Amino acid sequence: MASLKDARRKINEIDSKMAELFVERMRACADVAEYKRENGLTVFDPVREEEVIRRNSELVEDTELRAYYVTFLKNNMAVSRAYQEKLLNGMKVAYSGTEGAFAHIATCKLFPTANKLPYSDFASAYRAVECGECDVAVLPLENSYNGEVGQVTDLMFSGSLYVNAVFELAVSQDLLGVPGAKLSDIKEVFSHPQALGQCSGFIKENGLAEREYSNTALAAKYVAEKGDPAIGAIASAEAAEIFGLEVIARNINASRTNTTRFAVFSRSENRHSSKEMGVHTVILFTVRNEAGALAKAIEVIGKHGFNMRTLRSRPMKELLWQYYFYVEAEGNVHTPEGTEMMKELAEYCDRLKSVGTYTK
Repeated sequence: MASLKDARRKINEIDSKMAELFVERMRACADVAEYKRENGLTVFDPVREEEVIRRNSELVEDTELRAYYVTFLKNNMAVSRAYQEKLLNGMKVAYSGTEGAFAHIATCKLFPTANKLPYSDFASAYRAVECGECDVAVLPLENSYNGEVGQVTDLMFSGSLYVNAVFELAVSQDLLGVPGAKLSDIKEVFSHPQALGQCSGFIKENGLAEREYSNTALAAKYVAEKGDPAIGAIASAEAAEIFGLEVIARNINASRTNTTRFAVFSRSENRHSSKEMGVHTVILFTVRNEAGALAKAIEVIGKHGFNMRTLRSRPMKELLWQYYFYVEAEGNVHTPEGTEMMKELAEYCDRLKSVGTYTK
């Protein structure tokens, strides 16, 4: 049996090698962070981490030690994420709205340490990335209660940015008021029309007057500035904290499954490898003015194994009564099968573009 001194000497030798490998690994993490900055990817990639744990844990044959090695891997990845977050601290992320709005909340969850820059509308945030003013933009794609955000879809069709990630944010609308105010004090509420619509049942039940405002967070700011206990705002709990208001009633929206999908846009396309699971592709196209052209295009997508999850039409602004189509499908357009699909689609489409891929 080895002596304690010999065992410790061996551990010291191993630790010395591990220190060198640690430095080498973290330098590789820095390269990953730079790639994520260029492609608008979030630091945390659960699909990738699960695959690393599954693959690497199989390298340890001892089943008892394997469980500890999984913990070791998870700790390693947590350190790597922290280092990448630090490196991305100077990243500039554009969003539409103001601090405390749901777009801001989504941006904070996706890029917690980045510099978050608000823009007055979707187009301004999108153009800020196109011109290099910002690295990425976080914009809403659709809401489970109100449907697609058409302005963002139009930007995807006409613009040059790619979708490299999609994030779902559960939306909870709360009634906010000045400190000390009670529900019985509130006579009218201010909020964005969509939020007012989502909370119409609560508003009618309590006999409140509705007042439309351009943004939920700005409505909260207005109520805070007025200081009147008779007025309230429908916004997020985060907005209450930012503007010094109190949450009088929580989760007042009618739908308890109210969710908004946000997309991360960047100038560079993240090309997923063909081996990655759960890849989704976003395609936009117009079909030729021929009988059955749309049906044939849809048939091509299915024939190559792409499972369409979304198909929507949008009017083309420059051509009266002409439409383009938005498709989200399960499948990777960067595989040989995806390349062949795009080639066949071109036979039936006047305009065709892959806007990006993301994992889900």
